[in-house]
Amino acid sequence: MPHIGLITLVVRDYDAAIAFYTDKVGFDLLEDTDLGDGKRWVVVGPKGATETHVLLAKAKGERQTCIIEDQTGGRVGFFLNTDDFARDHARMTNAGVRFLEAPRHEPYGTVAVFEDLYGNKWDLLELKAIPPKNLVSH
Repeated sequence: MPHIGLITLVVRDYDAAIAFYTDKVGFDLLEDTDLGDGKRWVVVGPKGATETHVLLAKAKGERQTCIIEDQTGGRVGFFLNTDDFARDHARMTNAGVRFLEAPRHEPYGTVAVFEDLYGNKWDLLELKAIPPKNLVSH
């Protein structure tokens, strides 16, 4: 079955981005391969994640550099799901991640917006369990 394998984030510096996502957000560094000429293939992802990961791609040229801090036009563009919001929010806060709001409880779950090292917005999100549809009682 198809799935999204990688999502690219354009970064200024590989090592600073690796440090942020591994030390502060809690991701694993899954791959860091030197491709020559200052280019690297750097993949990070949530611990235990088996599908979607983040490719950290160093900006090349003015056009790419200009979008580093605004990759989604000021909107939340990335969603980090968790099974324990309180645990991960506390850990990330203690690690220095900047949350833009206090946690809030929405019909779909508990959420708070945080910024990455470049100011791109992410949701830390614990979804509520949704009861299965079409339950038939006998």
